[in-house]
Amino acid sequence: MNKIDTASVKSAPPSSAARLPTDECQDAEIVADVEGIWKRMRQEAGDAIQGEPVLKQFITETVLDHPTLTEAIIFRIAQRLRHADLTRDIIIETFNEVAGRDANLLPLFAKDLQAVFDRDPACQRYLEPMLYFKGFHALATHRFAHAVWQSGRKDFAFYLQSQSSKIFAADIHPAARFGSGIMLDHATGLVVGETAVVGDNCSILHAVTLGGSGKATGDRHPKIGAGVMIGAGAKVLGNIHVGNCCLIASGSVVLNDVPPQKTVAGVPAKIVGSIGTQEPATTMDQRIGPDDYSLL
Repeated sequence: MNKIDTASVKSAPPSSAARLPTDECQDAEIVADVEGIWKRMRQEAGDAIQGEPVLKQFITETVLDHPTLTEAIIFRIAQRLRHADLTRDIIIETFNEVAGRDANLLPLFAKDLQAVFDRDPACQRYLEPMLYFKGFHALATHRFAHAVWQSGRKDFAFYLQSQSSKIFAADIHPAARFGSGIMLDHATGLVVGETAVVGDNCSILHAVTLGGSGKATGDRHPKIGAGVMIGAGAKVLGNIHVGNCCLIASGSVVLNDVPPQKTVAGVPAKIVGSIGTQEPATTMDQRIGPDDYSLL
């Protein structure tokens, strides 16, 4: 098996790199080649075994023993979520039922993998989020939990949420809705409430909260537009709307609606300027321009 030239792979333009118009912000659709990703991942798995023979059984069992990307993801997530009270095989059986009913899951997984590969400089292979990155694992778990929740199996969905919180340190309510092409970078300390919505092509760093603002019931959590970048430690609270392609600076507390294409920062957060790039979630540039600090 030929060795993968990961440097050349990473230097290629990301699949989501189509430029947006300068006067308009819209979602940049991620195009993920499912078969291409799966073929590449299997090649990477073979190379990884050659480089680290002690992981041969783990990598073979997790990747190479499976005929499809979906089955490999199901196995890996079940492998991590298993517990004495709920075996790996039961979780696999449930996830296979979900995948059999929902043909959209595989494209979602592929776009999530592509998002991590494109945006995370620490990711050199598709194999890495598949095997090791708990942000991807937490998101994949949520996608299964959400599907189970929608089918009426709320206790099983809550079990998955509980295990995800324990194992991945990411507490996402099963009813929360996520679009495609999402990157949860690290995911540690992530909290997402029941009625929260996250649009396509967003990037969310660690210790982010998409929560309520008190004891209100009903629709009480944020609605995040497409292409939004949420920095580490940011809190977005209440039934508010963050427009497409916004940048929420690290450590900010957002309590009010944010128009599209704006950068907000501070406690409480204020608009400090327009975004410095048309695709903040893709470029992952979290810097605030020096002239913006005077507006805080």
